Amino acid sequence: MSTKAEEFIDNLLKQVEPGSTRYTILHSAKQFKSSWVELGQLLSEVRHAQLYQEWGYTDFADYCAREIRIRRQTADKLTHAYHYLKEHNPTTLSDPQNPVPMPDYRSLNLLEQINSEALMEEEELQSLQHQVFSGTLAHPKLARTVRDLKREQAPSEIKEYTDIKNALSAAKRFQSSLEHLPEEISARVNLDSFVHAAEQALVMLEPPENKKQSGDDIE
Repeated sequence: MSTKAEEFIDNLLKQVEPGSTRYTILHSAKQFKSSWVELGQLLSEVRHAQLYQEWGYTDFADYCAREIRIRRQTADKLTHAYHYLKEHNPTTLSDPQNPVPMPDYRSLNLLEQINSEALMEEEELQSLQHQVFSGTLAHPKLARTVRDLKREQAPSEIKEYTDIKNALSAAKRFQSSLEHLPEEISARVNLDSFVHAAEQALVMLEPPENKKQSGDDIE
């Protein structure tokens, strides 16, 4: 969390009643980089009971962004990670003084993704889960594992789309490099027909979610 965000929360803490739910959440948000579990639990309660309305916010995302200064996506990951931990390793929550370090909340989100999308067999997932809970599998390595799994299980159309897109990018870079060569050499290479065909193929193969995003993006 940035210093600016911490200063904002410090100022707000002075205005909120100590010991109240709102105060506890603000304090937890300030500390969540070192211990995210409490914040994940509290945010789950805030979302479920819609407490943010009592504090003058229109919705949960508005509350997260304006008061505790975290993005809605981060809040979602924290709450999902808390529920995953509660379901799959509740003993870590039963003792507040438990000296075992909590796993990275991002890793728990990845485990949930593997489970929900059935990216691997249950036995393999259990092995990964054990490594995450024991602290022997760091988040970057787990993230790479998930990327590899999704790439392997991607539909053939998506693989074809990716291959053509990469080839098109390479062709355009090659075209750009030809501009620096003498004309008698560059004139012997004509990639226009390939570029046109590749662009048409990408339009036909573009995944639906990409089309939706490109239509919704403002910037």
